[in-house]
Amino acid sequence: MDGKVLFMKVKRSITLQFTGTILGLIITTVILCWFLNTTFLETYYTYNKQNVMLEGYNTINAESINGSLWSEDFGIRFEKICSNGNIAIMIISADGSIVRASVNDTEVLKRQFMDVLFGNVADSTAEVLKENSRYVLQKRTDTRLDAEYLILWGTLENGNLILMRTALEGIRENVWVSNRFLAYVGAVAIVFGAVVSIFVSRKIAGPILELTQISRKMTNLDFDAKYTSRGENEIDLLGEHMNQLSSALERTISELKSANNELQIDIEKKNQIDEMRKDFLSNVSHELKTPLALIQGYAEGLQECINEDEESRNFYCEVIVDEADKMNRMVKKLLTLNQLEFGNDMVTMERFDLTELIQGVILSASILLKQNEISLTFNTDILMYVWADEFKVEEVVTNYLSNAIHHVDFEKRIDIKYTQFEDCVRVSVFNTGKNIPSEDIDSIWIKFYKVDKARTREYGGSGIGLSIVKAIMDSFHRECGVINHADGVEFWFELDTKNN
Repeated sequence: MDGKVLFMKVKRSITLQFTGTILGLIITTVILCWFLNTTFLETYYTYNKQNVMLEGYNTINAESINGSLWSEDFGIRFEKICSNGNIAIMIISADGSIVRASVNDTEVLKRQFMDVLFGNVADSTAEVLKENSRYVLQKRTDTRLDAEYLILWGTLENGNLILMRTALEGIRENVWVSNRFLAYVGAVAIVFGAVVSIFVSRKIAGPILELTQISRKMTNLDFDAKYTSRGENEIDLLGEHMNQLSSALERTISELKSANNELQIDIEKKNQIDEMRKDFLSNVSHELKTPLALIQGYAEGLQECINEDEESRNFYCEVIVDEADKMNRMVKKLLTLNQLEFGNDMVTMERFDLTELIQGVILSASILLKQNEISLTFNTDILMYVWADEFKVEEVVTNYLSNAIHHVDFEKRIDIKYTQFEDCVRVSVFNTGKNIPSEDIDSIWIKFYKVDKARTREYGGSGIGLSIVKAIMDSFHRECGVINHADGVEFWFELDTKNN
């Protein structure tokens, strides 16, 4: 109910304001036209008549110079000057005979001419408007008829006299008729403007009220109502934008709800991360406990001189150094993994020769390969340029190759190969040996997870290498994985070959 009252108030407000504005403009225009007619029309008309008389005089004077005042062609132009300007003209020769006259009763016009020439020129009823050596232009009042005239009298170049006269009395009547006609037109315009403005304002108010209703529904999160466009004016564009806004708000609210659900999931993940952090600390403590205990035990043995012979002392020192080295390597890997996971390690994307990099890693591991009698195949003739961080890719290849060397079995064969795709290349490191149990495949990327703990301890593994590989590939936004084969295990990762 309150909304309906509000709509009625808005409707009345828009209609009244629009109608009032249009009527105000019409009334102001009519009054302004009436004022200009009353104030300036008579003056403008008189000024225009003066110019017409002067142009007529100049034309007649030019014909007098040419000596064609009596010609038939000039007679036609003479009549045009008189009829178009409503001017009475008389040209008199030096002997008093009439050369040209625009009226039939030439005696009356001639007598007025004589009065002008020989009468009281200083008459108070005469107002000189323009004067020079050839003519005088006056505005005179005929007191007998109470009528005003514009009179031009003077001489032509050939010595003839000229008198030109036009009445001004019709000007006031024209002004009165014009104002009366303007009043009628103004009244009709006001009525018509009121009707049109009411009609137009309602046409405008209707869509605005519809938009108001839609906006009210939007405040209540009801996005089903849509504006129906009727054309391509600004209100229709506003309606279309309201529809777009409604759809955008609906999507945004949906996204917010989705984000809220994701936030709940993130909170759960955070709790899981807290649990993982506790497990991580427990794992680190467990991993460090054994080497620390060994270092402490052998160091105390050296301190107490349990074995005084040099061979025993060297053995104790070797154990201490070996365990300290394991701890040092594990701490370095943990630091590297921490930087990768928290995004503190800068990734430098550059184009480099992957084949050359793998050759370098193989060369570094050549002693281990020879000691363990492992055969390794890799086609070094293939040129493969990729886009990635070269030092991090070297870390991935090193971890994969080291993992393969420590877990190779049976034929003791390691194969490194490429698989080319449209925009990337897959690098595979395969080693013969036992398969990874299916229940452990997803867990091998987790820190400190070890499938074969006894074998891992045998070569001093910490269970961090594959976690570092996963973190590096995530920083590249590329995939990595593992595949069990009948005769062994294949670890793989992918790199960009195109600069996208």
